[in-house]
Amino acid sequence: MTPVEVLRGNGPVILGQPHGGTSVPADILARLNDRGRELTDTDWHINRLYAGLSADLTIVQASFHRYVIDANRDPAGGSLYPGQNTTDLCPTTDFDGLPIWDHAPNAAEIEQRRQQFHAPYHAALAAEIARVKALHGVAVVLDCHSIRSQIPFLFAGPLPLFNIGTNNGATCDRAVADAVFAPCFVAADAVLNGRFKGGWTTRHYGNPAQNVHAIQLEIAQRGYLDTESAPWAYSPAKADPLRETLSLCLHNLDRLARSGQIANGGYDA
Repeated sequence: MTPVEVLRGNGPVILGQPHGGTSVPADILARLNDRGRELTDTDWHINRLYAGLSADLTIVQASFHRYVIDANRDPAGGSLYPGQNTTDLCPTTDFDGLPIWDHAPNAAEIEQRRQQFHAPYHAALAAEIARVKALHGVAVVLDCHSIRSQIPFLFAGPLPLFNIGTNNGATCDRAVADAVFAPCFVAADAVLNGRFKGGWTTRHYGNPAQNVHAIQLEIAQRGYLDTESAPWAYSPAKADPLRETLSLCLHNLDRLARSGQIANGGYDA
């Protein structure tokens, strides 16, 4: 299995998609329990949701499932949300807090998976950031995610449809945050730096002082799936209006980056 696929464009915007993959090597799949094999915590159809929205985009996609190893977690194992329920670099539970393994990986196995899957994904993403920045003097990373609308183990009540994270303004210029938030807010319920403030990708790469701006967009899956349960069917009727909003976000980011109007600093949230 190739752990990462890169679809290269020449524009200033890069999409990261660390959780859309569903591939699990046979030896790892055999160690998951019945619940784990359902792969419930997938960002279902995230690649399809963003496909074709801009010819100039670069897209970096993980092919492996997050249960193999989570490409949006700190490789050193640090928590993104200290004191709150979350999942680990190599998850031991699903988003409902329930075990997913018959035989959970040990530290040596997690390190092997880090090298085999996590590291190549981020090497590819870092290379594309460097390439795009060399072309435009700036790179904008939109980290693309989706999640079930209601998961009591992780958050209370239903999520807004659009959940935008900039780690409280540390990972991008205010204009970048506004370029995404404004279309989302007009289209539906949206929040900036609510429950999801940006994962490790956003926090690691977002460096406005070096002209790399990163922002996470977490979409509640009710916005584009028929139902938020198996078989996780994609709903064009729901997804098409959502894709129009995403297209506006991407157009805004592209125009902003090409205009030279992005400041090389973050903002106070």
